[in-house]
Amino acid sequence: MDDLNKALARLAGAPAPAALESIEDRILARIGSRPAVRGAGLGIGVITAAALGIGIVGAELPATASPAVSLAPLGGASPLAPSALLIGEP
Repeated sequence: MDDLNKALARLAGAPAPAALESIEDRILARIGSRPAVRGAGLGIGVITAAALGIGIVGAELPATASPAVSLAPLGGASPLAPSALLIGEP
């Protein structure tokens, strides 16, 4: 463990490599030279608006009306009883 501590102490005292001095300028210049992508956000917005519209229309369309059924366990035939599910009707 002493070897590791000595090596880290030597590394902390060593000067930074010369290549690292201008690394920020090089990175920012490279980012600035890339073409800007402007149409990507528009495509995602159109897809989102279409999905929202489909959801609203789907929620507003009336579903088929079904009569209210009592699910009381002690009252009459239950529509969820295995016999009713196998036969189709209670």
